[in-house]
Amino acid sequence: MNASSADKDHPLREDIRFLGRILGDTLREQEGEDIFQLIEGIRQTAIRYRRSEDPQARSLLDHSLDGLSPEHTIAVVRAFSYFSHLANIAEDLHHNRRRIAYSQAGAPPREGSVALALHRIKEAGVKAGDLKDFFSKALVSPVLTAHPTEVQRKSVLDCHLMIANRLGERTRVAMTPEERVENEASLRRAILTLWQTNELRTFKLRVHDEIENGLSYYRYTFLREVPRLCSQIEDALASDPDYSEVARDLPSFLRMGSWIGGDRDGNPFVTADVTEHALRRHSAVVLEFYLQQLLSLRGELSLSSRLVSLSEDLIRLAEQSPEMADSRMEEPYRRAITHIHARLNHTAKRLIQGVDDGAVLQPEPYRSPSEFAADLEILRRSLQSHGSGLLAGGRLRLLQRAVSSFGFHLAPLDLRQHSEFHEKTVAELLHHAGTGIHYQALDEDQRIEILVRELGSPRLLRFPFAQYSDVVQSELATFEMAALLQQRLGPEALPNYIISKTDSVSDILEVALIMKEVGLMRPGDTPQLSMNIIPLFETIGDLRGCGGIMSRLFSLKLYRTLLASRHNTQEVMLGYSDSNKDGGFLTANWELYKAEKTLVQVFAEYGIEMRLFHGRGGSIGRGGGPSYYGILAQPAGSVNAQIRLTEQGEVIASKYSDPGIGRRNLETLVAATIEATLLDRDKDLEGREAFYEVMEELAEYSFRRYRELVYETPGFDRFFREATPVREISELNIGSRPASRKKSERIEDLRAIPWVFSWGQSRMIIPGWYGFGTAVEKFRARHPDGLAKLQQMVQTWPFLQALLSNMDMVLAKTDLSIAGRYAALVSDPDLRQQVFSEIEREFELTAQALFAITGQKVFLESNPTLSRSIRERSPYLDPLNHLQVDLLRNFRAGRSEEAVKRAIYLTINGVAAGLRNSG
Repeated sequence: MNASSADKDHPLREDIRFLGRILGDTLREQEGEDIFQLIEGIRQTAIRYRRSEDPQARSLLDHSLDGLSPEHTIAVVRAFSYFSHLANIAEDLHHNRRRIAYSQAGAPPREGSVALALHRIKEAGVKAGDLKDFFSKALVSPVLTAHPTEVQRKSVLDCHLMIANRLGERTRVAMTPEERVENEASLRRAILTLWQTNELRTFKLRVHDEIENGLSYYRYTFLREVPRLCSQIEDALASDPDYSEVARDLPSFLRMGSWIGGDRDGNPFVTADVTEHALRRHSAVVLEFYLQQLLSLRGELSLSSRLVSLSEDLIRLAEQSPEMADSRMEEPYRRAITHIHARLNHTAKRLIQGVDDGAVLQPEPYRSPSEFAADLEILRRSLQSHGSGLLAGGRLRLLQRAVSSFGFHLAPLDLRQHSEFHEKTVAELLHHAGTGIHYQALDEDQRIEILVRELGSPRLLRFPFAQYSDVVQSELATFEMAALLQQRLGPEALPNYIISKTDSVSDILEVALIMKEVGLMRPGDTPQLSMNIIPLFETIGDLRGCGGIMSRLFSLKLYRTLLASRHNTQEVMLGYSDSNKDGGFLTANWELYKAEKTLVQVFAEYGIEMRLFHGRGGSIGRGGGPSYYGILAQPAGSVNAQIRLTEQGEVIASKYSDPGIGRRNLETLVAATIEATLLDRDKDLEGREAFYEVMEELAEYSFRRYRELVYETPGFDRFFREATPVREISELNIGSRPASRKKSERIEDLRAIPWVFSWGQSRMIIPGWYGFGTAVEKFRARHPDGLAKLQQMVQTWPFLQALLSNMDMVLAKTDLSIAGRYAALVSDPDLRQQVFSEIEREFELTAQALFAITGQKVFLESNPTLSRSIRERSPYLDPLNHLQVDLLRNFRAGRSEEAVKRAIYLTINGVAAGLRNSG
C-alpha cells in the first residue's frame, strides 16, 4: 500500500481500533478478566499467524481453541463475530466519508456517479433529444427479496445503525470536549446493548416478519433517498446548457420493487392472504410517511396572507380546511395542508382498513395518487407565483417526487410461482369443464393449440361447484386476490407475474388462461392483459432455449395482441443462481450473456420492447459483484434504458441500511443504466466474434470440469453435506422458505441459496471459480497464442473484465488451509481425498490462469482497498472457522446440547459477517 492510500485509510484504522477498544472493555466488564484475556490471547495469536504464516503460531492458535467449554466457545465466537460487525460499520462509514471528501475537494466526478455518466455521454456526442428519449422510458428498479442469507435480526441491525450514527458524528460534527465524552458514552451503551442482545432468532421467521424487515429499508433509506437522488439528477441536467431541456418534466425513473409476500415458488407459507397483507403494509408505510411529511411541511410554511399574494387555487384549497381558529386564518398554506392531510388520512383508512364510504369519510379520500399530487402542485405553483421558489424546492419538492415514485402502493409487488402449478391448474380446469381433454398427456403443439383457442373464447372454464384439488384452489385464490387488489390499489401495485422454470411456450400461455378465469385477461377483438407475464429462464438448458421459446411465442398473433395492451413490452427474467449450480461459474455467466444477445435479436425481429430482470444474489456464485460493472458488462442492446435486478440477503443491509451509502448505490445503478444504454461499449467491440468463439470453447471445457465434479463424482453429494454446514444452515431461523424444493438429498433439488452459502462458510467457495483453471489450461494447450488472445480480450471487453474481477475477489476469500479442516469432517477418507484433491488442483490452476491473463502477482492487486479489508478480517475469521469445524464434529458425533447448537449458529453468523457477500 502506498503512503497516500495509507493516509486515506488512517481514519478507518482509528475507528476500528476505537470500536475494538470499547468492545474489549465491554467484554472485560460483562464476562470477566479471564474471558477477556482468553479472547485477547486468541486474537493476538491469530494476527501473528496471518502476518507471518508462522507454523508455530498456527499450532498455538489451534491449541488455544481446542478444548474450550461450550460457554467459553460462545463467548469467543460472539466476540470475534462482533468485531467483524463493528469493522463492517467502520468500513461503510469510511467509504461514505471518502466519497464526501472527494466531492468537497472539487475532484473530477467519481466512477459510478451520474455526473461522470452525463460527462461521458456528452463526450460521445449524445444529444438532448436522445437523452430525453432515454428518460421517457427509463426504469431502474432494484427488487428486494426475502431470500434467507441475511442472518441478522432487525434488533441487531438497529443497534448497528445506532453505532454507525454515533461514530459518524465524531467526524462530521465539531464537538466540545463534553459532547465528545457523551458521544463515547452513547457508543458504549450501544455496544453494551448489542452484546446483551440475542443475535439469533428463537423462532422460525414468518413471511409477515420478512415483510416488516423489508419495509424497514424504506424507512431507513428509500423513502427519502430516492426523491433526493432524482432531484439531484434533475438539478444536474438543469445546470447543463446542453441538457437543460431534459430536466423539464423529468419522469420518476427509479422505482423500488419487492418479492416479499408475493414469491410463492417453493414457499407454502405465501398465500393469498399473506400477499394481501403485504400490500396493505406497503400502503400503510408510504401513507404514514406522507402524513408525517405533511405535518412537517405545515410547520414550515407559516407564510401570512398579509405578506404574500396567493394563487386562486391555493385560496380555494385553504377554504376547504376544517381548521378555523383565528390564529390560523391568515396562514393559508397551513390551512391548505391541514385539508390535504385530512383527505390523505381518510385515504389511508380506505386503503388499509377497508373503509370505503364517501359519506362517512369527509373530506373525501383521494381516489388516486394523481389527485394527491395535484393538490401538492397547487402549493408549489402558488409559492412560485410570489417569489418563494426556494421554499417550493425544499421538503415540498421531495414530497412531490416521492409521490411520483411511490404512489399509494410504495412498491410494485411481484407474484411468482413454479410452472408445474400452472400446468396442474389448467389441467383441472379443462377436466372439470367437461372438455374431455387430458391436458398433461398432450405434446407441446397440442397444448399451444388448445390454450390459444381457449384464450380467444369468451367462455370461462371454471365451475363454482367443481371439486378442485387444494393446490388448484390455492392457485385460483391467489389470482382472484390479485384481481381484487388491482381494483382497489391500482394495477401498478401488482403488475408482474413471474413463472419459475419456464421451458416452453405453453408455460406462459397457461398463466394467461388462468388470468382470464379471474378477469386479469379479457378476450375480444382487442384482448387486454392486466399484468405482465414474465418467463424466468434458470438452468443452462433453459438459457440455451429461451430465444426459441420467445420467438415461437411472438409468432402467435394472439399473444402479440396481448402485448399491445402492455405497451408492446415483454419482460424476461434470467436466473443467475440455478444456472451457476447447474453449470458452474464460467459457463453460467457465458450462457447468460449469450441468452441476452439472442433475446435482443429475437425482440428486434418482432419489433417488441425488451426489459430484462436479472435474478442476482449477493455472492459471485449467484450473480453478485459490483452492480455498476455488472450492468456495463451486459451485451449491446440488452439494457435499453430499462433494468430490474434483485437485491438479496445480507447485501440489502450492507447497501441500504445507511441512507448515504444507499443513495450512492442507487446512483450507481442509474449511472450504469445511462452508460450501458447510450454508450453501448460492446456494440463496436473490434473482433467480438473471435472473442465469442474463445468464450464458447472456454465455457464448454469449464462445464465439463464442473459437471464431472458435482454431478458425476460418486458420493459428491455426501462430501458436500459433510464438509459444509448445509444441514445446520437449513435449521437456522433465517427465512420462511425451506432449503430444498423437495424432500430430497439430491443437489438438483437443493436451492441455490444454501448451496452457495454453505460453500462460503467452508471457505472453498467453488461456485465462484471452479472450472475456470482447467478451461484456460485446455484452451492454451490447443492454441499456442491462447494466452495472448485472453490478454487482449481482458484489455478491451467489459464482460471478461467484470468476470475476472469478480472471480479474483472470490479467490481472495477462498482459503484452502481452512477448507482442508472442513474436508476432514468427511467420514469416508477415500471420498475426502478424491474430491478435495480435485478442488485443490483446480484452485491452483485457476489462480495461475488469473495471474497469467491479468498480469497480477497476487489476488486483488488492482483493488488494494478490498485486499486490505480481507487481510484485516482474516485473523478474526480464522478462529470462527476453526471453532465451527470442531462444533460440527461434536454435534454430528452426538453432542446435541443447546449450547453446542447455539455456538454453531453463532459461527455461521460471524463468518457471514466477515465475508460480507457470502449468500
